[in-house]
Amino acid sequence: MKKNTLPLSGIKIVDFSRLLPGPWATQMLAELGAEVYKVEEPGIGDPSRHSYPRYKQNSVYFHATNGSKKSIVVDLREPSGKEVAKRLIEHCDVVVESFRPGLMKKLGLDYEVASKINPKVIYCSISGFGKTGSLSHIAGHDLVIQAMTGLMGCSPDGEAPVPGMQSADFAGSLYCVIAIQAALAQREKTGVGCDIDLSMYESLLNMCLIPLSTPFAKSAGYSGDPRMESFGGNPRYSTYQSKDGRNIAITLLEFKIWKEFCMKIERPDLIYQDETPADRLSTHGERGIIYRQALKEYFSQFTWSEIMEHMLKTGIALAPVCSPEEAMNLGHVKERGAIDWLEHPIEGKIPYLVNPLARAGLAIKTHHPAPLLGENTQEILKEIGYSEEDIHRLTSK
Repeated sequence: MKKNTLPLSGIKIVDFSRLLPGPWATQMLAELGAEVYKVEEPGIGDPSRHSYPRYKQNSVYFHATNGSKKSIVVDLREPSGKEVAKRLIEHCDVVVESFRPGLMKKLGLDYEVASKINPKVIYCSISGFGKTGSLSHIAGHDLVIQAMTGLMGCSPDGEAPVPGMQSADFAGSLYCVIAIQAALAQREKTGVGCDIDLSMYESLLNMCLIPLSTPFAKSAGYSGDPRMESFGGNPRYSTYQSKDGRNIAITLLEFKIWKEFCMKIERPDLIYQDETPADRLSTHGERGIIYRQALKEYFSQFTWSEIMEHMLKTGIALAPVCSPEEAMNLGHVKERGAIDWLEHPIEGKIPYLVNPLARAGLAIKTHHPAPLLGENTQEILKEIGYSEEDIHRLTSK
């Protein structure tokens, strides 16, 4: 695939962000064809370089969120670093930053300054709770944000286990990509950029329609009951244990599927013809107790592998709960090309996740390796107009 045919070909992005939300967003934008300059702190770089587990030099995490970018080392605390940052802003289309609200203003690199340097710049600030509001000063850690959206407060037993996925981080990433693409389209019409105050909290809250459906109903004067149940209270949308002690996830929601399943296991007594479409996402009341016991007994007769085989044969979503290793090695993952491999000059042959839009020709399928710290500093300085003498002045410290 030629990069100049991709949707964001020719778009230049200066990425001041670190860790997950910003870097994963800018990697997606790079996959869509943008050129991303990753600005990193001298000596340390993006802290995610040092996370566990690691390859030979840098972390799996870093490589998974920084492919196909260029790295430039800039000390934003020094006058010379601010000079370079402003020159980068002048020559780019988009700025992404994920510092605490107010820090870029202290550095003299906020949108107000950036828009004077480059009136067409699109400036996206990602933070935990946004630049305004009573929570704006709270650090944007994923667990705190998930806890405060109501997402973790839905368990029928009142427990709130730590989630296995950083939903707030990834929600912020996705809305960042959407916002930047929308802003670029708007700029085509208006000729000017915009300031995007992107809150991870609002990004995830905006995805919490099901958790919020009952309080929405109550706030409008309705009972809100029964609630839409997808949090473990519905016995037909839950997990059970197999004969060999493994977990099985089932989604027998639709009446037709439930009826077929009940006939298959020779339990026609579990079929209630008066079931309504709304019932499928409920606890099923007294029937639910009977359903849960029957399902528990049934799945305890089969091993994890037998359940997997059954799902493949019938197409009914009775899915073994995979470990991350099992998920990576599923035949379906290979058949869809969801994971590929690249040769890194230091780390060797390493895997990466393929953008799902690559199949449609909207994103690259093959990543370039994540950059070494400061690998492209001199190249980028030259691109934004610095002379050899100035490059030597800026990099000889």
